[in-house]
Amino acid sequence: MSEQQVAIVTGASRGIGRAICKKLASKKIHIVLNYTTNEDAAKETQRWCELEGVRVVLVKADVSKQEDCEYLIEQAKTITGKIDILVNNAGISRDSLLIRAKCEDFEAVINTNLRGSFYCMKLVTAIMLRQRSGKIVNMSSVIGIHGNAGQVVYSASKAGIIGMTKSLAKEVAKKGITVNAVAPGMIMTDMTKVLPEQTLAQIKSEIPMGFAGDPEDIANAVAFLVSDDARYITGQILSVDGGMAI
Repeated sequence: MSEQQVAIVTGASRGIGRAICKKLASKKIHIVLNYTTNEDAAKETQRWCELEGVRVVLVKADVSKQEDCEYLIEQAKTITGKIDILVNNAGISRDSLLIRAKCEDFEAVINTNLRGSFYCMKLVTAIMLRQRSGKIVNMSSVIGIHGNAGQVVYSASKAGIIGMTKSLAKEVAKKGITVNAVAPGMIMTDMTKVLPEQTLAQIKSEIPMGFAGDPEDIANAVAFLVSDDARYITGQILSVDGGMAI
C-alpha cells in the first residue's frame, strides 16, 4: 500500500476547490477530484495536479444524491484502498430575500451544501474509523456565522455545517480523526468577480483588512488543518475572511 495520502475534494473543478487540489498535490497527496458538470475545468485542474507527480482520479458525481456519494467513495478507494482526507467543498447558492425565496431553491441548497456534506462524512467516517485515522474539513462560510440579508437559505446550510462539524468531532476524536471547518469570507472567484464594482467596493469596505481574499488563502488553511501540524485541533471553525467575522 502506498505511503502517500489520498484526499477527496468535492466541487473541485475550479475556484476554491481547484486551489485546494493544487495545494494538496504540492504536498504529494493523491487527489480524488469530484465535479458535477464542468468536465473541461476538472481536467484542467487534473493537469495542474499531475504536474506535482501525484495520481488524480476524476469522479463525476452529484453529492446531493446518496448513490453518487457512494460511487465517489468507492472510486477513491481504488487508489490505495484508504481515504486519509475529505474536503467537503461542493456548494451552491440561491440568494434572495426570504419572502421571495422558492421552496425548490431551499431544497437545492440544503441538498448540495448540507445533505452532500452529511453523506460524504458518513461514508468516509466508516472507513476512517477502521483506519483509526483521518482528517475531515468542511467548507462553511462567514455567512453561516453571522448571517446576511438575502442569504437566509445559504446561511442555514452553512450554519448547519458548523453544527455537524462540532458534533462529529466529538464522536470521533478518540479514534484519531479530526473534523474541522473553514469559513471563507469574500474570496475572489469566478462568481464574485462578476459582481458590480459598487457592490465589490461595499463588501470590501466591511472587511477590516480592506481587501478580498484569493482561493489560495482558503487552500492554505485547508492544507494546515489536514497536516500533522494540526494534529491537536478538532471541532474548530477557522475563519479566513480578513476579519469580517470579528
